[in-house]
Formats: sequence, C-alpha cells, structure tokens
Amino acid sequence: MQHPTAPRPLCLLTGASSGIGRELAAALAARGIDLILVARRRDRLEELATALRAQHGIAVHVRPADLSDPHNAEALYRAVSAEGLQPELLVNNAGMGLHGPFVDTDLEAELRIVRLNMGSLVVLTKLAVADMRAAGRGRIMNLASLVAFWPFPRFTVYAATKAFVLSFSEALRAELAGSGVSVTALCPGTADTEFTTPAMAATNAYSANPPMDPKVIAARGAEALLQGEGTVVVGLRNQLIAQTPRFTPRDLMVRITGHLSSPR
Repeated sequence: MQHPTAPRPLCLLTGASSGIGRELAAALAARGIDLILVARRRDRLEELATALRAQHGIAVHVRPADLSDPHNAEALYRAVSAEGLQPELLVNNAGMGLHGPFVDTDLEAELRIVRLNMGSLVVLTKLAVADMRAAGRGRIMNLASLVAFWPFPRFTVYAATKAFVLSFSEALRAELAGSGVSVTALCPGTADTEFTTPAMAATNAYSANPPMDPKVIAARGAEALLQGEGTVVVGLRNQLIAQTPRFTPRDLMVRITGHLSSPR
C-alpha cells in the first residue's frame, strides 16, 4: 500500500526576478520547496518558473506585483490566501537603493525605497506571521545588509532602511520565541548583481570589499532560513567588518563609511 507523500513546503519569495532573489529561488527549489515568485517583471518570472519546474519538479506560482506600494503587498498576500496557498516560508528579498548625496537625489525615488524596503516588508510579515503562529510553525527571512550596522553616507536612505530591517527582524524574532516561527535577518555585503554592481563600482567600497557571488549568498541564505537562524552575516570578511562598530567611535565610523561611499 502506498502512503501519501507529505506536501512540500511553500515559500513566498519577493524580488525573485534577478540577483540574490533569483538565486534564492534556485537554491530553495533544489531543496524541494514549492515557490510563489513575486517581482514586477512577469517575463523574467515566467522564464525562471519554467526552468525551475523542469529542473526540480516543483510547483511554481508566478505573481507579478509592484511592491513599492505597500497596498499591493497586502493585496498580493490576501489573493494568494484566497487561492488556498498557505506559505510556510516567507522571504522578503525585494529592495532597491539609490547612490548620491541626499540633498541631490529624487524625493519620490527615496520614498519608493522606504515603501519597498520597509513598508511592504512589514505588511507581508504582519500578515504571514499571524498565519504561521496560528499553525505553530513558519520561517521568515528578511534581507538586511552589511550596511545595516552603521550609517552610510550617499546611500543614506537605503542604509537606514536596512538598519530598520535588521532591528525589526531581531525584535520580532525575540517576540516569537517558542512559537515555532523563526525570523532570520540575512546581511550580505555587496553582491555582484545588476542592482548593486553599477552603484558600488563607482565608489571606494568596491575595491575595499569586492562583491560576492549571489549564488554563495543565496546558498547561505537558504540554509539560514530552513534552519531558523537569527542574524546571519555572509562571508568571513563581512563578519569581521560587521564587528567594527563595536570598538570604533561612531563619528569615526561614519567618516570611514563616508570615504567608502565616495566616488573613486
């Protein structure tokens, strides 16, 4: 007599069309996890979904959405739930940034960064964590950054949003202790992606701390998510860098990061 196989876990992954998000999708698919892929570009999502289905035999659902409007994040989650899809894992990877002196950057662009990096992340986490806690199990991973550990001039708003993500994730993890739901804050350094490479390549930081392969970041992130780890800084060099604020005066730290973010 054949025993029914247990259903595969389902992960809702934002920012899945490129960079770290795309590699996270591949890493999770390789571990037999079904996926709901979210990003703005349907064509890229469909191409990725087709490849992952063929390679790993998993179910992949494509849900295009612009999460720079947090109302779209709420609509997305409620629509997914209405379809009977219940994610046991949530990865808030979608994010954007902008390089340049704050006084010169576009206000609406900065507000989009705030709404995407913080607003939609909070909305999706708020909705998912209620369902996960009721079920007594769940895994959430939020993409923070190495720059979450200190102010970073010329990436002023971006770095501030990542500091929020780190603080939010660590506090929520403590709130959920013993509930069966974990919250991971993944803190990569610069990744070699279409988002980060052009901006960072023009700065001193690019040569001081070369970008990492997003596949390496994604592999560590998938492991951390499934193991329910807490704050995870990817790479030994970055782990050492993340400790510098502990023994460096804050005003000196900001001068250092200001130099790193300056044009080469």
